[in-house]
Amino acid sequence: MKLLLSQWLVASVLCLVSAAQAHDGHAEHASQPLAVSVAADQAGRVWLAQVKHGQVWVSASDDAGQHFGKEVAANPTPMQIAADAEARPHIALGAEGQVYVTWTESLKKSYAGFIWFARSVDGGKSFEAPYIVHQHREEITHRFDVLEAAANGNITVAWIDKRDALAAKAAGKPYEGAAIYYAVSNDHGKSFSTEQKLADSSCECCRIAMTSKPDGTVAVLWRHVFDGGERDHAMAEISPASKPVLVRASYGHWKLDGCPHHGAALAVGEGFGYHLAYFDGAGEKPGLRIARMDGHAWVTSPPRRIGDAKKNAGHPALLSVEDKVWVAWQERDSTGYDIVAMASLDGGRTWGAAVTMLHSSSKLDYPQWLNLQGKAILAVNTADKGLQVIPFTQ
Repeated sequence: MKLLLSQWLVASVLCLVSAAQAHDGHAEHASQPLAVSVAADQAGRVWLAQVKHGQVWVSASDDAGQHFGKEVAANPTPMQIAADAEARPHIALGAEGQVYVTWTESLKKSYAGFIWFARSVDGGKSFEAPYIVHQHREEITHRFDVLEAAANGNITVAWIDKRDALAAKAAGKPYEGAAIYYAVSNDHGKSFSTEQKLADSSCECCRIAMTSKPDGTVAVLWRHVFDGGERDHAMAEISPASKPVLVRASYGHWKLDGCPHHGAALAVGEGFGYHLAYFDGAGEKPGLRIARMDGHAWVTSPPRRIGDAKKNAGHPALLSVEDKVWVAWQERDSTGYDIVAMASLDGGRTWGAAVTMLHSSSKLDYPQWLNLQGKAILAVNTADKGLQVIPFTQ
């Protein structure tokens, strides 16, 4: 894939074992992949999934992420696992103490991968044998997975998939980008239904954003390749009651011959639909945007610019609790890396001042939010100090 040099400079885009016995967490963090995932349960525990030596290790903290207990491996057999920037393992929690984990195994062929799933039904003390989520087993692109455990108990896994692109190429037909496929488990992860295609023509390497409503409806947001090569955002809802319908979520009209490696963020809005945060490289003022999406009329509000484009602002994260909304993102320049955040108290209509939550001369992972019993907690993995968990107190 090729990017124009000016777009690359503006977006800062292209990014490039042991047995399954428990051991102490936080060791060797400087030499391990930065890309981790976190989650919080109803009891206030913080859960962490990270890759070490070809295994996904899961641990929990009883003191809001300051210290973690012993780690347990989700996969007993080491494998090559994607854990960098937009690609990372994912963790989700069930209402009855289940712990769910997904990850992408990197195969020998370029960009090829398999999506794996494992579950714990004893509160993270042990994991059952992992398995590949999708029925399609050709050694092609199944990558950039995302995981959601909805309130109704259903588990949804989605990923970027190139089976249709390769089939079109073999038939001599045009095909833009890749596709998004998903699979659903309605038995708490014992098995998944045969995967279904959500959409053709997704961007090839931007992470997918996913969230769910209290009724179990799952919403998916991704960068899509629209007519004319415009790489804006699309979204769809996955529900047993109806077939997913693709709607356009952003209108920047960014024409780009390649993937910018800038995934979006998505959160449920209080009584109206969804909050969206994303990077748009179009026009004279590229940068981060935040907007609201009406979940009935499917109309997006005029996007608001956020972040400092001169500091390569990107990779946003969102959290919504009733009328309160928090957004965070990463910035970087010659002095190092910053994680910046701001909050809204009125459902995203107005926003407070941006606050630098963390600065480091060492590399930082992208920010993630935790809803820790109603409190907004920012989690960021760092190259020098490991996972940092910071309350938003503004």
